[in-house]
Amino acid sequence: MHLLLTLRIALRALGKNKLRAGLTVLGVVIGIAAVTTMVSLGESASGLVQGELQNLGTNVIIVFPSSRPTGGVREAQTVTLTAADSDAIARECPAVLASTPLVGTAGQMIYGNSNWKPRMVHGVGPDFPIVRNWPLRTGAFFTDRDVSAAAKVCVIGHTIVAKLFQTTNPVGETVRIRNIPFRVIGVLERKGANIGGDDQDDIVLLPYTTVQKRIQGSTFDNVGVILVSGRSPLQMADAESQMRHLLLERHRIPTGAPADFRIQNTTEIANTLGIITGTITLMLAAIAAISLVVGGVGIMNIMLVSVTERTREIGIRMAVGARGKDILRQFLVEAVMLSALGGVVGVILGIGASVGITLVINSITSGTKWPVVVSVPAAVIALVFSAAVGVFFGYYPARRASRLDPIDALRYE
Repeated sequence: MHLLLTLRIALRALGKNKLRAGLTVLGVVIGIAAVTTMVSLGESASGLVQGELQNLGTNVIIVFPSSRPTGGVREAQTVTLTAADSDAIARECPAVLASTPLVGTAGQMIYGNSNWKPRMVHGVGPDFPIVRNWPLRTGAFFTDRDVSAAAKVCVIGHTIVAKLFQTTNPVGETVRIRNIPFRVIGVLERKGANIGGDDQDDIVLLPYTTVQKRIQGSTFDNVGVILVSGRSPLQMADAESQMRHLLLERHRIPTGAPADFRIQNTTEIANTLGIITGTITLMLAAIAAISLVVGGVGIMNIMLVSVTERTREIGIRMAVGARGKDILRQFLVEAVMLSALGGVVGVILGIGASVGITLVINSITSGTKWPVVVSVPAAVIALVFSAAVGVFFGYYPARRASRLDPIDALRYE
């Protein structure tokens, strides 16, 4: 029997019971839609996490101070890192692209009759824009000379511009922080909110020496953390190893003794989060795939009913020359058409659901927006799987039909 003729007969047979065929397909539609939606949302969540880590900077490694054990008792954390450590890392570690110390502080910011308390006031080094992958929109960043002189200059984020300057160009203007005048020399590009909803643009950057000497009144060189950028993702492990050996040597830590610092590699965090989100996505997809099995059982059930109802028709076809394999192919094609139709409708609904859910999440959250992701591989795999469901669950009814005795089938009432 020609394949096109088989398809026409299958369509005619399914068309005779449209409601029954539609209800049978519904299980497959729900399963495919659920799988497509879950995988797309999982990839969207993964993209959100990766984007947030990318916003942190380019191949960033963070060095934190650590507590020191004294007499078997671990004391509270003490600041053990210095700006000289940051300079040494940038100078002596070949796998490191740039490094900057960071000193945190706080204070009210005043311009004219307006005032605002920034969420972050950081003292940093000249390589901060490189490490954080944060270019300037206008103006310039401070230089090594500004750091050496503890110059009263600052670079501000977009939120500060909106709160204090509105339409005025802030570059060249003077603001006051803790009653100390600072000249604005640059404005950072907009970053937006992070995954926790915190505004990253509500920030003021000063030379770290300015924060230490003019705001904190400190004569020490200690810094809160050191931010380091590796030259490439492939060199992150080398950069971490080189930094560890250098700092152990600079801090005169004996062999086998605990270090007075700790290093956190954001690439490792990204990989771990990727594994977690991937595992959750697979788990959700597996749960959703259970409904596909339910849909497959529905297809088997309806095909068995169809074989019973069309027993006499099968007998007539066999009597006029149809072979068993022709009957097998006929019912198998009907089962595959049912499941494939459900797969196409399910993929369309799944894509619409994933886009719609993402837009709803973005509309009710104030943090970083979820990227709209449509998983094409998941849709393709779902379509293939739906056809496979039709073959798997349709084979038994089709085989049963092909093995009917023509004489018995013709006598069936």
